[in-house]
Amino acid sequence: MNQPPHSDNTVGMRTLYHSPLCPASRKIRVTLAEKDLRFELKEENYWERRREFVKLNPACETPVLVDTDGTVLAESIAINEFLEERYTDVNLIGKSSTEKAEVRRLVLWFDLKFNHEVTRNLLYEKFFKRLMGYGEPNSDAIRAGKSNILYHLDYIAFLTRKRKWLAGDRLSLADIAAASHLSVLDYFADVPWEHNKDAKEWYALVKSRPSFRDILQDRVSSIRPAAHYDNPDF
Repeated sequence: MNQPPHSDNTVGMRTLYHSPLCPASRKIRVTLAEKDLRFELKEENYWERRREFVKLNPACETPVLVDTDGTVLAESIAINEFLEERYTDVNLIGKSSTEKAEVRRLVLWFDLKFNHEVTRNLLYEKFFKRLMGYGEPNSDAIRAGKSNILYHLDYIAFLTRKRKWLAGDRLSLADIAAASHLSVLDYFADVPWEHNKDAKEWYALVKSRPSFRDILQDRVSSIRPAAHYDNPDF
């Protein structure tokens, strides 16, 4: 049975446990903002395996969303599906079965393929590895990430030459997923925007949306972001 749209008349405060440079956390933050759903942010160093956080998510990964009725949700794809079904005023996944399939395909492209080929090779090696105490960066992995990202930028450009947004004529979860990954890499100036102007123009559209402003204010202790990081016009 279809659920009626839910208003945001909260019973309790909606809480999102996140890590500032976690692409999956950013994806949920932007989704909540696009849907105009109020929420409180709690930063979580998930690698420390805090007991209270493990109780919320035994996988001990961010993001974790505690909704207003106390429902606890983990894993960004599951959280997105929950938000789409419960809060229907703003649709980010498409209406037809074809639209939904394409959005889901592209979300998985970036959350799985891009993450494996690019994000892990750059963000994990250059930032999280030292933070977690796992040793020095792997230079071969970093070189692979820098090479792989060129292919993905070209694919973004290929999609946006046919469509206004990645999956069609309007912003969707596909754009949010892709931009969330690129934004954390852009913090470290690891996105060669000069490689493809079409990909850069698409990212500028996402970056300039009000829902993206808060994540571009995130800062990591002792590391300054690239000069253009929070500038919508680069």
